[in-house]
Amino acid sequence: MAKEVILGIDLGTTNSVVAVMENGQPKILENPNGKRTTPSVVAFKNGETIVGEVAKRQIETNPDCVASVKRLMGSSKTIHVNGKDYKPEEISAIILSYLKDYAEKKIGQPVKKVVITVPAYFDNSQREATKNAGIIAGLDVVRIINEPTAAALAYGLQGDKNLNKKVLVFDLGGGTFDVSLLEIETGTFEVLATSGDNKLGGDDWDNVIVAWLIKQIKEKYSYDVSKDKMALARLKEEAERAKITLSESLIANISLPFLAMSSNGPINVELDLKRSEFEHMTEHLLERIKKPLHDAIASANITAAEIHEVLMVGGSTRMPAVQALVQKTLGKKLNSSINPDEVVAAGAAIQGGVLAGDVQDVLLLDVTPLTLGIQVEGDIMAPLIPRNTTIPVTKSQIFSTATDNQTAVTVMVVQGERKIASANKILGQFNLENIEPAPRGVPQIEVSFSIDVNGITKVTAKDTKTNKEQTITIQNTSELSKDEVEKLVKEAEENRENDKKKVREVETIVKAESLVFEIEKALSSTEFENTSQAQKDAITQELNEIKELIVLKDIDALEEKLKDFDKRMQDALQILRNSEYDPNYKPKEEKYDEIVINDSDKEAAKKEIDKEVKSESASKTKSVKVSKPKEEPKKEEKAKKETKSSKSSTTKKPNKK
Repeated sequence: MAKEVILGIDLGTTNSVVAVMENGQPKILENPNGKRTTPSVVAFKNGETIVGEVAKRQIETNPDCVASVKRLMGSSKTIHVNGKDYKPEEISAIILSYLKDYAEKKIGQPVKKVVITVPAYFDNSQREATKNAGIIAGLDVVRIINEPTAAALAYGLQGDKNLNKKVLVFDLGGGTFDVSLLEIETGTFEVLATSGDNKLGGDDWDNVIVAWLIKQIKEKYSYDVSKDKMALARLKEEAERAKITLSESLIANISLPFLAMSSNGPINVELDLKRSEFEHMTEHLLERIKKPLHDAIASANITAAEIHEVLMVGGSTRMPAVQALVQKTLGKKLNSSINPDEVVAAGAAIQGGVLAGDVQDVLLLDVTPLTLGIQVEGDIMAPLIPRNTTIPVTKSQIFSTATDNQTAVTVMVVQGERKIASANKILGQFNLENIEPAPRGVPQIEVSFSIDVNGITKVTAKDTKTNKEQTITIQNTSELSKDEVEKLVKEAEENRENDKKKVREVETIVKAESLVFEIEKALSSTEFENTSQAQKDAITQELNEIKELIVLKDIDALEEKLKDFDKRMQDALQILRNSEYDPNYKPKEEKYDEIVINDSDKEAAKKEIDKEVKSESASKTKSVKVSKPKEEPKKEEKAKKETKSSKSSTTKKPNKK
């Protein structure tokens, strides 16, 4: 019986590629047309489903053609063709089935398992959709791997296996853009950082030419080609051809005879487009490349000078302006030793070989591209797994209720870098119910995030007292349009200071409300019934002043008030127990233990820290002090203080029973 084969598939926006390991090296498999790349286009005609080059040739004449479906992966959008609505993953599944079928004929045996590549900046829903496409195609998707990482794998395996380098992978494909920084050391491929733009690719450069052509035709012929579906399809095809030509020549001739029929007769387009004009028209797209490039380097905590190699991946990196920008930004010569169209599939095949046991001594450590967390009180995002955390990983954090006797909490899962939860992408939500009624801050709700090797997220919330739990595996969620994404990216930059202000406001108010709640609760308890009314009145007066500032949302005044009063409120329980209250009381500074590490112990300490940081499972409680006072507080005091600190990180409640 033949050894099981795991295919490597680069499921691209414009083209797709299949590879397999053969004699220890990745081999690209040719399609039935003898080509090593297959257009990611599906057409329906006369009850037949057509994929690839033949389908692409029908784009102009067949309205039931679908291209660039990868841009819709993970969205709720549907494509109406062939008399029915298709989900993006269904169209992708048709492409995958075609790739699988011709691969089986090439290698002469059935194939079930595959490794599929995705852009590094694909979010959870897009990864899940890609995996589902494989399942629909009857495939076992054993791994989802990031495209830049796959490219680095191919580069590392085909080069010096003992190299020790920091490699930047610049991946600009037909519809997506990624930048990843990896450290390659004797078979270990560790991703240091990743950044990108899921809505930027070669298609956008094509669309600029299309828009230019529409304008030229309208000015010359007074005819709006954008409303002529067949003519528009021809424009798009010619725009792509012109773009490719301009990567090699200084001028591209655009010839479209009999493009359409106007009231004045046939429209015959004959235009020249200079490279300089094209580069001027697409300057705004080049600008969008700069930020992810700088972000990836900054996130990796290195300088451009420390990068040894720059790998250019994706057909769109052939554009001279793109190459010039990268070379100028990094001050490095670009590595052109690998085929930018094929290297990703080759890397996927290598990962398949690793999983099948055919490739030895290769370890891949990838990262999650975006921060994951939950929404807490005040619409603040509480991050659990920061971006660029090595995966697989599991992290937990303790949260609590926001009000007394709250019996349910809503866990809203968000992904993104904004401090305001609702400004990020909401991946999903679920309720944890039947929590035992208790004062706010008392219930302990453990929220755990797990990201598997495919970058797919699972979230669990558990009541630690009853062990009741609820779990959600994040499925496909609504995707934002290109314009909405660009708008939100711009807003994220513009609102950075506003976000900080909002977080400051919420945290100050929550802190003040929690402290007021605790003091008022203490004042009304029987434990302090012997405390004089005058002392209680003095405290109440100050609490009322704080409550008034909370209502007014006068954050500056509230912070100023708390600056003097905060510590006394923290110590109010102890003050009351002593039956004395002084409005002018200022506590002495507490002294904390210091941990001194001798030189001989530093290495051991570093190893222990590294062990904790790299652990796949890390658990922590929010708002817990690292240092501890010399005198341990009494148990009941400690419990109440922990309750107070937990309230600054309470989950929002869905209802109150």
